[in-house]
Amino acid sequence: MNSNTINLPLPIVGNDGMASLILPWCALFREANPAISFDCTLEGSSTAIMALAADASWLAPMSRAPWPHELAAFERVKGYRPTEIHVGYTGHGPRPEAKSPPAIYVHRDNPLAGLTMAQLASVFSSGQSCRDITDWQQLGLEGKWHKRRIHLYGLRDNGKYATAFRHAHLAGRHYPAHYEGLADRRAVIEAVAQDPFGAGCLGWCNAALFSDDVRILPLASEANTAFYSPDLVNVAQGNYPLSSYVSLCFDLPPGATLDPLVKAWLEMTLSDEGQTIVADQTHSPEGYVPLEPSMLAYQRQRLANL
Repeated sequence: MNSNTINLPLPIVGNDGMASLILPWCALFREANPAISFDCTLEGSSTAIMALAADASWLAPMSRAPWPHELAAFERVKGYRPTEIHVGYTGHGPRPEAKSPPAIYVHRDNPLAGLTMAQLASVFSSGQSCRDITDWQQLGLEGKWHKRRIHLYGLRDNGKYATAFRHAHLAGRHYPAHYEGLADRRAVIEAVAQDPFGAGCLGWCNAALFSDDVRILPLASEANTAFYSPDLVNVAQGNYPLSSYVSLCFDLPPGATLDPLVKAWLEMTLSDEGQTIVADQTHSPEGYVPLEPSMLAYQRQRLANL
């Protein structure tokens, strides 16, 4: 949606939890642009891309990556995909009464120190160029885990989180035949809690609501590097491999120049003042975290080139 072709107020449709960011950003923008007003309908990330495709939203705030079917729907309408700018990280944990970022869960007695992202892909997908990992001994575990199969649990591969996860982290490959797709987060956590040989893949979840018998498995981006959990320090430094971004999606046809008003609003979110608004929510239930300096510089440069 081009601000030159619409009437005020400018509509913003998207994630509900991001109201704590969007509303202060709108107020900050209006300090320099008092003639501009906004109409924010923030009911969930699932509304964002569809509204953008229908020209019903000026910007689409999302606290997760768009799902494949959302991108496909936008592309069917527009002939190209939406553009996005990252403005923060979505969540950190575990912490009381709040969801942790996407993670791999194992039984609390499982002694595995962590997985590299390559190992994760070999565990949770089949057809890797290297050998698939199906047994705990392939990851170096001894004792009762030696020669035992890895029992895989996760959500159903139905076009939502589990589908997006394999496209983002498994190169689009399918889950193995022994992957058990379950109905909801509770079912996944409870399955891992009851299975010392299990591993579960989940998006945002407060596992403590369902069981104390699981733990988040630390991850490493590459071999021979440190494993990181999704705690605040690691997320804030950009080290946790499964961190998800707070993103702002917008409609930018190929070869077009970004509308100046849209660009100014996005620049504001990446400014020091805009990032302070993100920082103000770090200890809120949503737990948003500002971009670390190198990623912030990268997003600012991307935006400058649009």
